[in-house]
Amino acid sequence: MDNKISSGEPINEIEALKRLTQQVDFSAQYYGAWWLGRMRSKHPSAVPLLLSALTRVLSAPQEPDDLINEKVGVARNAARALGKLKAKVATADLIKALDHPDHSLREAAARSLGELGDKQALSALVAHLQLRGAGEPVGNSLHLGEPCEALLEAIGQICVMNGLKADQDFQKSLERFQHHNRPVVASAACRALLQISGNSKWGEKIVALLKNSQLLVRRAALLDLAACGWRPAAEQIATCQVENSLKLYALRGLLEESPDNPGPVQLGEREKQLLALMDQLL
Repeated sequence: MDNKISSGEPINEIEALKRLTQQVDFSAQYYGAWWLGRMRSKHPSAVPLLLSALTRVLSAPQEPDDLINEKVGVARNAARALGKLKAKVATADLIKALDHPDHSLREAAARSLGELGDKQALSALVAHLQLRGAGEPVGNSLHLGEPCEALLEAIGQICVMNGLKADQDFQKSLERFQHHNRPVVASAACRALLQISGNSKWGEKIVALLKNSQLLVRRAALLDLAACGWRPAAEQIATCQVENSLKLYALRGLLEESPDNPGPVQLGEREKQLLALMDQLL
């Protein structure tokens, strides 16, 4: 008898919960966890079920590798969904997930901690960032498999959401990564430093990456500038060699995320200039 559930068809909230609850088909669990996060489910069972899917892999049971791998896949989507659902009750378990052997689960946990914005996670994120570089120069192969980019972004997000400013030692621990041999990590470091210090030199370093020969680096730098709402980069974003759809997304980010203009967008001269740049791309 085939116990597999067809997971390729559109489903509703009740079906997503049902798929995450059953323990036979892990691909159905995977889809169910994704659906709950993607649709920002408000169902009271959603967060407990997602937490259960995450904690099952954190207990590291003695199981066959193929079974563990399938459960880890579900746990990744559960971790991502918990961030999207703003489930601060998941903070402690997401911090535990930073130590899991699976790189993608560690990355998902870091990003979700950033989305949650719980300042209780800040020391753990900084400690893991420093741990990855303990005794090794930044850029060493030891770093290449670690989610440094996600850790840095999460640190910046949490500082912004809580109005935290970095002390000198804290800032130095981030500054080391501006020289990382992966430009996307260097961009993430400058993003966090710009968010916590407001010093324009970090924004200028990200802008310089918009001219990088690699498309993925240009995309990452553009999104980092948008996340910071750093408006001096508007013209460079509009002329950057990336897809127009991504440039429009970034310019919208400058309108909505500017630290100089919190709250609803006010249509001053600078805002009108941003809208004009967006019109030129349409």
